[in-house]
Amino acid sequence: MLTLDLTNAPRWHDLAPGVRVQLRPLTTALMVATRSDPAVEAVPEEASDEERAVAFAKALARRAVLAWEGIGDADGNPIDPSPDAIDALLDIWPIFEAFQLTYVSKGLLLEQEKNASALSPNGPSAGASATATPAKRRAKTARRD
Repeated sequence: MLTLDLTNAPRWHDLAPGVRVQLRPLTTALMVATRSDPAVEAVPEEASDEERAVAFAKALARRAVLAWEGIGDADGNPIDPSPDAIDALLDIWPIFEAFQLTYVSKGLLLEQEKNASALSPNGPSAGASATATPAKRRAKTARRD
């Protein structure tokens, strides 16, 4: 069953020990806006899937990140999210992977779930019986007649 969260409230996601980000809900509007982001559209056609994934993740994060904790500058002073800081954060491989797993993949998993379904208990696949008979069996039956 698909559970709808009608509050559509931002949520905190832990990306690493001591590092967490508050993100907007992953909505259709957010995904559509990210797809048409100039940075995503500027990715060359010959770019690898990995390059496309990084460009998309950064564009999505720039739209989704509202606040964060545990992130600072080179001197250890806390900094607020900015487009450049968000891009730099996602350049850290474990952070990128955590962002993909905890935020982006949830939307992709839902997409996969709707592409697979069990057989219907009362549809055309229910109670189906074999209509074909193996050739050897037909031959034996024909000899008895």
